[in-house]
Amino acid sequence: MKFHLDTAEIYIPDNEPEEQALARTTHLCLAAHQDDIEIMAAQPIIECFQQKDKWFTGVVVTDGRGSPRNSIYENYSDDEMRLVRFKEQRKAAIVGEFAAQIMLDIPSKVIKDAARAEPVEDLLAILRATKPKVVYTHNFADKHDTHVGVALRVIEALRRLSPAERPERVVGCEVWRALDWMVDSDKLTMDLTRHENLQAALLGVFDSQIVGGKRYDLASMGRRRANATYFESHGVDDAQGISFGVDMTPLMNDASMTPADFVGGFIQRFVKDVNERIRRMS
Repeated sequence: MKFHLDTAEIYIPDNEPEEQALARTTHLCLAAHQDDIEIMAAQPIIECFQQKDKWFTGVVVTDGRGSPRNSIYENYSDDEMRLVRFKEQRKAAIVGEFAAQIMLDIPSKVIKDAARAEPVEDLLAILRATKPKVVYTHNFADKHDTHVGVALRVIEALRRLSPAERPERVVGCEVWRALDWMVDSDKLTMDLTRHENLQAALLGVFDSQIVGGKRYDLASMGRRRANATYFESHGVDDAQGISFGVDMTPLMNDASMTPADFVGGFIQRFVKDVNERIRRMS
């Protein structure tokens, strides 16, 4: 498969031929940065782990050059950090036994530019090569500009597919803003009770981020436990960990719906829920 940048790569942990490795994909995650996949898509990674009929493929869209750095990475150049982050992402693909790990190596400024067609075309090629049943990406309430840019490009690519080519479901996931604020009926709950050891290992390989001053490993595991405990106020915990998602399938299938209107509906229902609760007891 050819991408717009010659520096893009497809890494296949078990060395299957590229076409077969991609075609076996059932769950596909399209994420902005190295380590976003392991934060936002732990549930499908676990669902596919050690399964012969389910395979997870990860896609990192950006190059990782602009990440903050500290400790032993403090004096690394952007090009050196790119190499480190690519290597860490390959390690995660091995730990999680991914079908494939694709790194498009696109600068963030290109992803955030709606006039640039290259990211959408690359994503479209991946979608057609993998034909996943479920796609995971960032949600539109995320507060990181590059994450929202990726989500916009993903929806554009999905809409270019014919209805027969489209996945069964598209899920927006938590990274730079939790989704616990959504009303419960709007949430997709992803049970992360199993394989806590694997979850921790997946997060832990990103040493450049953790040693660099961002404890994404502890924060992500803590968020999952908090989601599980605070999900239900009048019952015992049904899960030891939960990630929340939002079903973005309607946005893929309805080209007349804007992403702003889509996420605005969830925000309006949240406001209504808060106001009604206050009114009931006032």
